[in-house]
Amino acid sequence: MTVDDLDFARAADIRPIEEIAAKAGIPHEAIEPYGRHIAKVDVTKLAPGGRGKLVLVSAMSPTPAGEGKTTTSIGLADAIARAGRRTIVALREPSLGPVLGMKGGAAGGGRSQVLPMEDINLHFTGDFHAITTANNTLAAIVDNSIHQGNPLGIDARRVTWRRVLDVNDRSLRNVVTGLGGPAEGVPREAGFDITAASEVMAVLCLATDLADLKERLARITVGLTGDRRPVTVGDLGAQGALTTLLRHAIKPNLVQTIAGTPAFVHGGPFGNIAHGCNSVIATTTARSLADVVVTEAGFGADLGAEKFLDIKTRVGDVVPDAVVLVATIRSLKYHSGVAASELETPDAAAVEAGMPNLVRHVENIRKFGLEPVVAINSFPSDTDEERAVVLEWAAANGVRAAVADIWARGGGDEGGDELAAAVLEVLDGPGDASSFRRLYEPEATVEEKIRTVAREIYRADDVEFSTAARRRHAEIEQNGWDDLPVCIAKTQYSFSDDAKALGAAEHFTLQVRDLVARTGAGFVVALTGTIMTMPGLPKTPAFERIDVDEHGVISGLS
Repeated sequence: MTVDDLDFARAADIRPIEEIAAKAGIPHEAIEPYGRHIAKVDVTKLAPGGRGKLVLVSAMSPTPAGEGKTTTSIGLADAIARAGRRTIVALREPSLGPVLGMKGGAAGGGRSQVLPMEDINLHFTGDFHAITTANNTLAAIVDNSIHQGNPLGIDARRVTWRRVLDVNDRSLRNVVTGLGGPAEGVPREAGFDITAASEVMAVLCLATDLADLKERLARITVGLTGDRRPVTVGDLGAQGALTTLLRHAIKPNLVQTIAGTPAFVHGGPFGNIAHGCNSVIATTTARSLADVVVTEAGFGADLGAEKFLDIKTRVGDVVPDAVVLVATIRSLKYHSGVAASELETPDAAAVEAGMPNLVRHVENIRKFGLEPVVAINSFPSDTDEERAVVLEWAAANGVRAAVADIWARGGGDEGGDELAAAVLEVLDGPGDASSFRRLYEPEATVEEKIRTVAREIYRADDVEFSTAARRRHAEIEQNGWDDLPVCIAKTQYSFSDDAKALGAAEHFTLQVRDLVARTGAGFVVALTGTIMTMPGLPKTPAFERIDVDEHGVISGLS
């Protein structure tokens, strides 16, 4: 019988959430239980704390073989806790779209999971629903303002605010609203994004407290007037209502790992179409409570880590003290051109041929003044000869590397000890925070910032902006938004904007088809290639294997 993630989760000894809160140093009056094993944390009731060390976990470029970044993050946190440090892991919440679509569950795997796994993957504490409701309430407010005499002079052709839904539904990417006659509103072209791509999600994840959340919501631009002046949520007077809808969602969610390590799971922007990090509030709160905080950034380091370091670090006290890059032998072989069906066949030469992808990610992290630790996430099909390719390269190039067997053995046992030792060596070393540097300064233009990321991180020869992107850039300059950082929406599978260009793509031109100013979140999104902000379901979606019996027991969720 095959044992899956759900079997591991159900076999775990899950503790009452009050016990986990006490372990994290959270007083009883600060927790708001959602059942027996989940709680919201009211951070306003926490006493000022310390400043724990921060470990950022990222990865090589994703492949269908999987890298296990979340699993590694959880296992590493458990292993550091096992080494005697008070530890908290801070992760993003799973999005229902991918859970039911292509990705499946996103609460870790094997013996390195956050619990209760079913609840975290399915609805959880309702944060995504609150964000969806706030987003779509704003859309209704915009349409109503136009319908009720349009006092702000909003140009219906230039409304930029889209509705969202936490479902992969390609049919909703482009729609027409307001049909049916004068009483039904003003007809206009519109569309849906997935909730994880909503600017409300980004605002919630970058806000430092409730007051900052309201201020950021007020700054959101929803469209332009006929003479191209921006119209904001503040102009509509909607920031108070939207903040009210999000007053509980902004509180971090407290859960636990299989090994009993406290975990904050809060916020869920994607790493390819958004900034890919959990909330600033969760990260900084965890840091005030723990000796070590392990957090992650979405997809490969060219996406999530770059955005964490260039965007999130400008908002909160979240500059990492160590960076972990997750790699797998299977993914290295895939990046060398080995077919997915052959990845379990031993092939050290293919591992070596795929190393340029990992090497480039290491080089990129070093550009931020940080030294990464490479974590080889172990699979049963890996051989010593294959692992030796990575370890010998690391030794020859002064890179710390360690094997992590955290899916099968768990970080709470011995599976993560080697990786934890390598990370603690960095944390306990003479690290100099002043060595950290971002890729660009606010004074650079948006075009210059995009070119910097494209050339320095992706290794593009150049960037080509479409006519629409050029027009948007002129609007950005005219409205004084040029000082915002950039959030590049790009395929996660390649350094380029071509998902099929594996390995370490080079000699390409990055195609920017549009720019979107997220004035509440505080960044400009650059849409590249064919990347979509509303995914579709694959030919064989994950929902086909999910079921529940007459007793409410779920199966197939992993």
